[in-house]
Amino acid sequence: MKYYKELTELQCFTRADVERITGNAETANSLLTSYQKKGYIESVKRNLYVAVSMETNQAVPNRYRIASHITDGAYISHHSAFEYYGCANQVFYEVYVSGDKRFEQFEYDDVVYRHIAPRISVGVEEKPDGVRITDMERTMLDSINDFEKIAGLEELLCCLEVIPRINEEKLLEYLERYGKQFLYQKAGYVLNHLKNELKLSDRFFEVCESNVSKSVRYFYNGVEHEQNVFDKRWQLFVPKNLLKIISQGGEVHGGVQQTNIIQTSTGSRVYP
Repeated sequence: MKYYKELTELQCFTRADVERITGNAETANSLLTSYQKKGYIESVKRNLYVAVSMETNQAVPNRYRIASHITDGAYISHHSAFEYYGCANQVFYEVYVSGDKRFEQFEYDDVVYRHIAPRISVGVEEKPDGVRITDMERTMLDSINDFEKIAGLEELLCCLEVIPRINEEKLLEYLERYGKQFLYQKAGYVLNHLKNELKLSDRFFEVCESNVSKSVRYFYNGVEHEQNVFDKRWQLFVPKNLLKIISQGGEVHGGVQQTNIIQTSTGSRVYP
């Protein structure tokens, strides 16, 4: 266990990291093989390893730190960022990872790691625990933009409801970077329902409204088949009462079936 301490300090590491520690490529290869057989480390995917705790027999790093090391520049985003910040209503068995370098979806320790192509590059932070992640404002806009693909409308609203005051200027900057009219419409409509809780000014919604043309959109696919109304300000066909959706638990919204969480000895699993 000569190098075990160094590896546990790294938590996540590559073959190059082991070569740097041992000072020799051949020694590094031998150590990786030996330590995996003895259960000191585990392979997450090709050329990504984690140290294993001798006390718990579990990986030392959590899912968020692992995800931050999948590729150079990888970072946590969308619902997984809400989970990290403690704002999620549910913990999913998937971790959403953004970054310029794509990777094939894979599973490790009952958790699926899934790449989501980023729409913008700003709004990424590195936390003291080594996790790279979108800040709260970027997380909000990414999640509003992609809620039909990730988590669904009900879960999105539950997350937004518990967010403390946010930086309005960052929201506007990121919206401008997105440069997407539909996101101005959706963000304006959704966040207007939480205006007081998030301490958003009238100016924020005026800027959003100024970027909305006369083209009419459906708030999400399928809303045309539900009870809805036309919101003239945002040029959207929307649910009749958006905030009531939160209390309707378990229904399909935004094309995504909401799910329940069951805790197991190996972590959280999602069951329909």
